[in-house]
Amino acid sequence: MLRTLAAQSDAFPLARPFRISRGVKTVADVVTVEIGHDGLTGRGEGVPYPRYGESIAGALAAIEAARGAIAAGATREDLAEIMPAGAARNAVDCALWDLEAKTSGQSVTDRLGRPPLGATPTAITVGLDDPAAMGAAARALARVPLIKIKVDRSDPETQIRTVRNAAPAPRVIVDPNESWTFAEVERLQPLLAELRIDLLEQPLPADDDDALAGFAPLVPIAADESAHVAGDVGALAEKYQVVNIKLDKTGGLTGALALADAAAAAGLGVMTGSMISSSLSIAPALIIAARSAFVDLDGPLWLANDRPGGVEHGTGVLTPPARGFWGTV
Repeated sequence: MLRTLAAQSDAFPLARPFRISRGVKTVADVVTVEIGHDGLTGRGEGVPYPRYGESIAGALAAIEAARGAIAAGATREDLAEIMPAGAARNAVDCALWDLEAKTSGQSVTDRLGRPPLGATPTAITVGLDDPAAMGAAARALARVPLIKIKVDRSDPETQIRTVRNAAPAPRVIVDPNESWTFAEVERLQPLLAELRIDLLEQPLPADDDDALAGFAPLVPIAADESAHVAGDVGALAEKYQVVNIKLDKTGGLTGALALADAAAAAGLGVMTGSMISSSLSIAPALIIAARSAFVDLDGPLWLANDRPGGVEHGTGVLTPPARGFWGTV
């Protein structure tokens, strides 16, 4: 089998800045992969994340290093031996899933024995800002099903309370992006319970989360930066109640399915997340979202312009992309 392989970087300007405790993003830089065979083309997207030592140049180099094997017919299972888990492998893995759907005439969900994707409620993010601006952003989201609040150490009590007061109805995820200490996790438990917060996401640095072992939180805690692949689950089960699955960490949909299975076997809940990305990243993530208690796939909603045919959004609910966009025929 001989395939063609094309990989390039694409930049999607954001409609407004996206702020978290680690910094501000104004452009979504992604890697786009296209794999062709017999006149058909499969597409995939990855978002290299500096937090994990990734870059656009590094991802493109990793794909180029695997070019010979991919062109010669490497399978998705082969990729685990050829490329490390991460954004580069995610782009290739998802392109192969898409190509398989097109060459087989069966959608990815059909091949997995699952029903077609439907409307998916997603968290809408309130970015880190001064509390008044966060409250204004939250008021505009008062009718969505789920809000995610980005916070830091400066004044999380005011940040969280302001958003909750502005939007009393939605479920809420609080995400400090590794910026808290364990003392702060303990101290803020009563506030999180009082304000009916549904999930606390990765409050501690991934390299310093052992303090969570045996801790009984009032609000479930999700592993994000601490959780990458299925092999991590054994170490996570003592510390967390939920695992946030992102295809850019697992190395694609293949790894994400394995992580979801491992989390379920360990009694952990599942969340689906994404980086700030186009709908080409979100389409395969919707398959994991279908089995998740929490979904955070609002990345394309931050873009000034998404890829044509991508997800549609209405009041916190995503509609799957147009047929043929990814994974469908």
